[in-house]
Amino acid sequence: MKPLSASFNKENTPSTFNARLIRSYSLFISLFFLLSVPFAVIYTKEWNIFQNLWLIVTSPSKLVTDYFALGGLGSTLLNVAICGLIANAVIYIFKVNSNAQTLAGYMLIIAHAFYGLNFLNMWMPFVGVILFCVVMKKKTSENIHIAFYATALSPFVSEVLFRYPMGSAVSTNINWVGIIIAIICGIAVGFIVLPLLPGTTAMHREYNLYKAGLSVGLMGIFIYAFMYKTLGIDSPSTLPISNPEYYAMPYAYRGFMNVFYLIFFGITFIAGFLLKKGNIKEYRELLKCTGYGTDFADKFGMPLCFINIAIYGLLFVAYLNLVFLLPNIFPFLPAGVGFTAPTAGAVLGALTFASDGQHPRNVAPIVVGYVGLHVVVIAICLVSGIDIPWTLSTQAYINGLAFATGLCPIAGKYGFKYGVIAGILSATICTVTSSMHGGFVLYNGGFTAGLSALIMIPLLDYYSIKPKREDDI
Repeated sequence: MKPLSASFNKENTPSTFNARLIRSYSLFISLFFLLSVPFAVIYTKEWNIFQNLWLIVTSPSKLVTDYFALGGLGSTLLNVAICGLIANAVIYIFKVNSNAQTLAGYMLIIAHAFYGLNFLNMWMPFVGVILFCVVMKKKTSENIHIAFYATALSPFVSEVLFRYPMGSAVSTNINWVGIIIAIICGIAVGFIVLPLLPGTTAMHREYNLYKAGLSVGLMGIFIYAFMYKTLGIDSPSTLPISNPEYYAMPYAYRGFMNVFYLIFFGITFIAGFLLKKGNIKEYRELLKCTGYGTDFADKFGMPLCFINIAIYGLLFVAYLNLVFLLPNIFPFLPAGVGFTAPTAGAVLGALTFASDGQHPRNVAPIVVGYVGLHVVVIAICLVSGIDIPWTLSTQAYINGLAFATGLCPIAGKYGFKYGVIAGILSATICTVTSSMHGGFVLYNGGFTAGLSALIMIPLLDYYSIKPKREDDI
């Protein structure tokens, strides 16, 4: 009989089991999107799916380009599936030992494949990081998640391929100048973002889970300033989209996306429940974590992370459905949006780090901060007799909140009220940061959260505000 130690080899370690689950789960997500495509086509009767997909791929994609309006529901889901499968292939080809960061990078790719990222413009930033690893002799497999993060600058690629420097005119003919600029941008992203990431992370001291947001945001500011402001070229406008049938729907594809996410999170919950053999009492311990520097996958295992993803995701969808109704309940509020493509992507973006720090308890104060700021704005506007400028279902504030959840470690460590303040701070600046990089950085919410942490953490230090809770151990 073999000793127990001999049978428990490298293939059976918890980290290896987590890696297998992450690879399998990310592949499941890609296939789930792929299998949903025919149902989407039948639902919307947009039969020219491949023609619409070509339109998505060959169009400039600044924030926030609604791929549902541009190409339709089915074509958008197909784009998400293809981008996801490309990421899956990369994970397998480079034999990545998948962890929570790998899953986070994958989630950000499929989240932004709803608006701004497609299977053409994602390659140059991605290849730039891989080339950096080859030249600098770093292990590519250990930096694939950063290559995933680098795709946040993909809109620059679409811009130089199809519109730069023409401004408003769009050409579907790719020219050599555009290809050369795209290659230069991709290489620059690889050789700057990856080295920049440790420094920008140190700046906010990991109180923003969307760590890459600050580094790619700063990189985006430089590229935008040089390509447009420095050279005196007019800043491009958001791509005009003519889709009257889509815009006539008050809640866009609300019914389909609600059912989609209900099934998706339901399967995720069942998978976690079965893998945990029905014993999910440990979830209470996860909810007690501050979220600061805590790898939930490593500490609790991926099965419990599946539970967290499902519960957190369903709660975020419930929040969205509630804020969609507010303009109907309170007629003095301006009209918002519904399940547009950016909204659908925001759901996935909001739970990017659900296996690495985010959970409903430490995210709740950030949400309260957004709601609280809106109440204050309403009160000021009603007293002053001016129009209320936005509501919680305004697109910028939906996506802003989704990524402001990355500030949850502040709520986790310093307590509820400081989490609320972090939410208010992020909500205040979320609509102005995109103008700094021209709308070419998909991680605008992560960039905003990074700036918010840069402001808040030094103030907490200066006024000697002590953390309410210790680091997770």
